[in-house]
Amino acid sequence: MDRIAPDPLPDEAPAADRAEPERDPFLVALGERVRALRARKGMTRRALSLASEVSERHLANLELGVGNASVLVLRQVALALGCQLAELLGDETTASPEWLLIRDLLRDRDEEALRRGRLALAELYGESAQPQARRSRIALIGLRGAGKSTLGRMLAEARGVPFVELNQEIERVAGCGLGEIHNLLGPAAYRRYERRALEETIQLYPDAVIATPGGIVSDPATFNLLLAHCYTVWLKATPEEHMQRVVAQGDLRPMAGNREAMDDLKRILAGRAAFYGKADASVDTSGRPLAQALSALESAVPQAA
Repeated sequence: MDRIAPDPLPDEAPAADRAEPERDPFLVALGERVRALRARKGMTRRALSLASEVSERHLANLELGVGNASVLVLRQVALALGCQLAELLGDETTASPEWLLIRDLLRDRDEEALRRGRLALAELYGESAQPQARRSRIALIGLRGAGKSTLGRMLAEARGVPFVELNQEIERVAGCGLGEIHNLLGPAAYRRYERRALEETIQLYPDAVIATPGGIVSDPATFNLLLAHCYTVWLKATPEEHMQRVVAQGDLRPMAGNREAMDDLKRILAGRAAFYGKADASVDTSGRPLAQALSALESAVPQAA
């Protein structure tokens, strides 16, 4: 018996009958910003779909620049990404005349000039620590599997200072595990606990080595606090080594039910690399034995007092 093929969905017409949709430049730029923000937050499209209650198909069209999303949908996406709607639309600096004047002063400056401006503002508003105090507190940043915990403990022991695993401090402040925070309270609550844990760590430990969560760069206020009060080192590795090390530790979650895990990891790394790059120093741990990686890290940080 001949089988009758089902009618295609309205947006799934046969390829031969389907013309490439004309993409509006504004929608293309909007889609790129959504994709970049999602990568920076370390969220898969499925995770963003669940958090925003917007279908994956709708999000895919939005990111491709062919989705003419309503204002309400964009608001849901912005809330799920933890950003202002204005940031999603690409115009976050229109809140006041002063913002516009400051934005004009910063326009067309290169990265180094912008960095100097950020440091000057941090000093002006009392957001920076004394140089010596900052250099006594070492913070390791980077993706999971870079060696932050392992090398951090070894570095702390060599310097004779406490080692602080910020994830454990977040759990202490929240009174529950990281999984419970994410699943029950959501990303906004996690960021609040992360900020509070970092503030308390800075107050309690004038000398320390701190291993930070990989996503700490996702919140500008928390990352500014880290940069202002700690000497930061980006521990780098290839995406393949990140994945291998996490799996070798017995954590199979990166691979569980996700055939595109490596692609997701590469997108997250690409989305965060520019922020990780704001660290005072970087150490590539790829292909290095532990002792060699530790030696490189010790050479990258200020000498212990």
